[in-house]
Amino acid sequence: MSEDKDRHILQFVPFLSTIESGFWTKLAEAKLNIFKLDDSRKVLNGFYTNSDTEGLPCRHSIDFGAFEMKNKAPPLCFSSHGGLHNKNTIEDFKSCDKKAILEEEAKLIWNAITSGEAILSPDLLVRFLLLSFADLKKFMFYYWFAFPAFVHSVPVTVCHSNLLSDVHNGKFMEALQNAVQLYRKENQFLPNFFIICSPTTLFGSCNSELTMTICKLKDFELLYQQGHKIIFAYCDPSTIPGYPGWPLRNYLSLIAYHWSAQLSQTVDIICYRDRPQDGKRNISHSLCFSLNVSTIKECPLNSTGWEKNKANKYGPRRVDLAEDMDPVKLAESSVNLNLKLMKWRLMPSLDLKKISSCKCLLLGAGTLGCNIARALLGWGVTNITLVDYGTVAFSNPVRQTLFEFSDCSTAGGKSKAPAAAERLKKIFPGVNAEGIELSIPMPGHPISDRAESVARVKKDVNRIENLVDSHDVIYLLMDTRESRWLPTLLATVKRKFVINVALGFDSYLVMRHGMNSHQNIPCSSSSESSDQESKLGCYFCNDVVAPGNSMKDRTLDQQCTVSRPGVSMIASALAVELMASILQHPHGPLALPNPGSLSDEASSCLGPVPHQIRGFLSHNQIFYPTTEAYGKCTGCSDFVVSAYKEKGFQFLLEVFNSPHDYLEDLTGLTLLYQQTASAESEMLEFSDSESI
Repeated sequence: MSEDKDRHILQFVPFLSTIESGFWTKLAEAKLNIFKLDDSRKVLNGFYTNSDTEGLPCRHSIDFGAFEMKNKAPPLCFSSHGGLHNKNTIEDFKSCDKKAILEEEAKLIWNAITSGEAILSPDLLVRFLLLSFADLKKFMFYYWFAFPAFVHSVPVTVCHSNLLSDVHNGKFMEALQNAVQLYRKENQFLPNFFIICSPTTLFGSCNSELTMTICKLKDFELLYQQGHKIIFAYCDPSTIPGYPGWPLRNYLSLIAYHWSAQLSQTVDIICYRDRPQDGKRNISHSLCFSLNVSTIKECPLNSTGWEKNKANKYGPRRVDLAEDMDPVKLAESSVNLNLKLMKWRLMPSLDLKKISSCKCLLLGAGTLGCNIARALLGWGVTNITLVDYGTVAFSNPVRQTLFEFSDCSTAGGKSKAPAAAERLKKIFPGVNAEGIELSIPMPGHPISDRAESVARVKKDVNRIENLVDSHDVIYLLMDTRESRWLPTLLATVKRKFVINVALGFDSYLVMRHGMNSHQNIPCSSSSESSDQESKLGCYFCNDVVAPGNSMKDRTLDQQCTVSRPGVSMIASALAVELMASILQHPHGPLALPNPGSLSDEASSCLGPVPHQIRGFLSHNQIFYPTTEAYGKCTGCSDFVVSAYKEKGFQFLLEVFNSPHDYLEDLTGLTLLYQQTASAESEMLEFSDSESI
């Protein structure tokens, strides 16, 4: 090829960006958990190769490891460094100053060149910029890559160019391959940019005894002083004959800035391409150039590098991952997004994990159970167990939000708890929901002395005990007062966080059971930080009689929970929000409310933590009473707890069969009645005598 024919302006093959799907997953996670609303530049790492077969584009890749600070390039690949500008809105993505952020990235390259850092770490010459917007609700990602390179006032002129195989015989290429293999063996890698120390010039004659050495860029001064012939080389990602890849642009700027005084006007360059061919490595496709770099000024005027889109125009691209992703994962991400947006914007101190990691046991899968389960899903709770013994009736679906007509149209209706759990999974497949059909033994509901009856009840008690033991928060949502007694006792013994919800016609009660400060609460991260002794009462602390059979001789209206339709929704929402507030409190379930105010200093980030919430729709009023634990309480007093620990199931049998006599005698209520009756009698006698 003649010299005149060879002389032309050097043109470069730009990078084509490729992004593995794992990167978008990592970006979504980082946006939610780390970046949040911070759209400043973030560090990324990428890579490219010089081993692609002919016809493939000049590819640059990023994958799921792009955010790792010490991410290594895959084998036979070379590192690149970049910056991510992930914008918060599509408007910011479109309107941001793209020229400014490109110049910012290019300046990093120029600083590395002028400081000499790029001589020690040549991979700093290859940089990229990723401008993006992540629409995490739709899993749509908008992005635009740039690969900054310097633009000089006078283009670089090619003096000679050819394929390496056309310029030199097999001995030259064999010597070069041997030198590269030796360097890789000694250093475990080949740098992006390097120097070939050769006994011959690139376009000179080849000796029969030809040996080469691969050297680092920092060795240039020593090699030059020793009079060695120097060929600059780099790993070329381009596969197009006659056209070098994009990294050469910044490499020439480095060469001209540091060594133009030592070099003549022309510089020998090898664009090293190491391709597989017939099971061997082949470098015959490599390019060799003799370039005139004298026109490269010390300071480039500006930079270029924005990538063209598929229409071959300068503009962003878009990728839609919604169809490619698992719908369950999409649902989980969307639920997390709604919660984390709340944390970003309004409540940075909110600890979502304390809520979402809780295991909630819902005793009762009716109107309250369904509504509370739905609200728990909204807070990201994924471990929910529902317990109920009833079936779905025709009157249920309009009020009990987890059921529909098909659940009650079958003979007898479906079992409530399994049907509710199944519906929760349909609403959110990521939930670990279980429905258990189970009857809760109750005081005042005698147990037959037949062995099989006793064994069945004992089995039910053991199962309830195991459920209470394996959950963090227990919701009492049953129809009757006595059905709440056994779970109250078990939760007290096992030191569990209990929330009780009850409904009237136009009134409701939401209350949490009290705990002692020495108790170890799994849900609380700082339960030991409180030295306060909790004296809050339980559901039964206001009673002066033991729970009995409230279902006996009940009329139709007494057999059902008759309340205004909105009452259960209000009470259910307040119950779940009370749980969330308690779990955010420094003392967790041990938190004590301020009896004088709901704005006390010990409030959680979600607000006050009352003991009880009593609401009345007819008056549009809400009260927040606080009651102390009652020493003679039939549900949580030391008398009852000690008796259960001592006698176990036998104690429960006595309570089930004769609650009034047994529990009232045990707790001292009977003696209290007697003393009260005696005092009233004395007062009456005294009053009568006075009247006489």
